Amino acid sequence: MPVDATMPTGGSVPVVRIGGIPITAVTYEEALGIFVGAPAAGRRLAVHFCTAHTIVESTDDERLRTGLLHDAFDVADGVPLTWVGRVRGHRIERVCGLDVLPDLADRGRTVGLRHFFYGGDEGAAQQLATALTDRFPGMVVAGTETPPFRPLTPEEDEAMIARLNRARPDVVWVGLGTPKQDFWLADHRDRLDAALLMAVGAAFDIVGGRRPRAPRIMQKTGTEWLFRLIQEPRRLLRRYTTVNARFVSLAVRDIVRDRRPRGTS
Repeated sequence: MPVDATMPTGGSVPVVRIGGIPITAVTYEEALGIFVGAPAAGRRLAVHFCTAHTIVESTDDERLRTGLLHDAFDVADGVPLTWVGRVRGHRIERVCGLDVLPDLADRGRTVGLRHFFYGGDEGAAQQLATALTDRFPGMVVAGTETPPFRPLTPEEDEAMIARLNRARPDVVWVGLGTPKQDFWLADHRDRLDAALLMAVGAAFDIVGGRRPRAPRIMQKTGTEWLFRLIQEPRRLLRRYTTVNARFVSLAVRDIVRDRRPRGTS
């Protein structure tokens, strides 16, 4: 049965807990509607685009788990999460950051959404902003910033928060890589005025045109991981073997728990 979870600043959405993480059980269009309407609704969302890797890593990393649980809006970026949700009776679709970024840039024009791009390698944020404004004339870019690779000092962090708030963005797109960007959302949600903080990682390079994306057929069939594995075998081999096996174990445990008669341990 779907479980309603209260959204930050009110309202509720159905969620399915996978490995203890509450994944929002919505369609892609429902998610986009929530994002486009977030400023007018007074919502302040920290949006994490979760994959099987995210779920598994959260079982080992308490800081990541806390970030995904604290005032977070977690969506199913990975196709395996949607499969698990559907098996457990939820109406859920993939909500992929690579798709949400251009779609929200496009649809946000009707309500004047202001976008800020924070992260990426040197020049990536500006290249992404330029690519999107060329594609979607009238899109409003509130600013771009590439932070240093090292952690910011407390003074630098406060100055960064002040700069972002002065720019008055509705959406802050964060491309710092997982799990660093997830920590960043959890650490800064309460101090930033933007309605949406979106942890989109590799989308800076892919949507900005620095790296290719998998063919559409692979995106639709849940084999986009294979395209990425071919590109970065040394970095991703463990993720797509050991990590995915652990995800299957977590998912099966959750399914068995769902089907266990109430009152049994």
